[in-house]
Amino acid sequence: MTDVRRLEELAARTWRGLEEQQHGDWLLRAADGFSGRANSALVVGDPAEPLEDAVATVTRWYDARRLTPRAQLPGPAGAADAAFAAAGWTRAEDVLVLTAPLRPWSAPEVAVQLSPEPDDAWLAGYRYRGAPLPPAARAVLTHADDPLFASVRPTAHDHPAAVARGVVEEGWLVITAVTVAEEFRRRGLARAVMAALAGAGRERGAHACLLQVSDDNEPALGLYARLGFTEHHRYHYRSAPA
Repeated sequence: MTDVRRLEELAARTWRGLEEQQHGDWLLRAADGFSGRANSALVVGDPAEPLEDAVATVTRWYDARRLTPRAQLPGPAGAADAAFAAAGWTRAEDVLVLTAPLRPWSAPEVAVQLSPEPDDAWLAGYRYRGAPLPPAARAVLTHADDPLFASVRPTAHDHPAAVARGVVEEGWLVITAVTVAEEFRRRGLARAVMAALAGAGRERGAHACLLQVSDDNEPALGLYARLGFTEHHRYHYRSAPA
């Protein structure tokens, strides 16, 4: 079984900050505030200094960029999590990291478009946390090796009914940005865009799939369970006090 650190570092290469800096094993990331992963310190392994000092370094790094200092803490973070908590950083949002073998997934017979770039319609179809995307989103979404953007479009001129993004890294297909427009839900379109990405991923040598989902997103968790995903580990965020 792939260990937590390797899987998190692999996933981080598929959803990157626009600015990144190593601090020992920790990875500091910033992207004008778009998405938690691209604007947080990935806390795996050991930092370049004692934990108390490392927390202060992370704080200064994000303060210098006028971003809320935030840390992503996978698995049983232990001493590192305790150090952030001792500095007054508050815990928020538990996220499940799910994995599955990359099998063919049955899906409704709908046309799925795959593109190496997201057009304006795709970006309009991706509702990050239910909201339109900020200007930095396009740069973050394309800042990976050979990303693929899947969409189902009722007509050539409509906003997509469903979208998703996939990147293959070290034999893993990492799927993100799965979104189905409200009026098209419960028609299997999330499964359709994921199945299309899975087929493309297998062609690129992927043997397994990874995705991340909030622990309170019950509809998504139900779908992923039906596709054979199981929990590998969890992570949570901590944010510095204002």
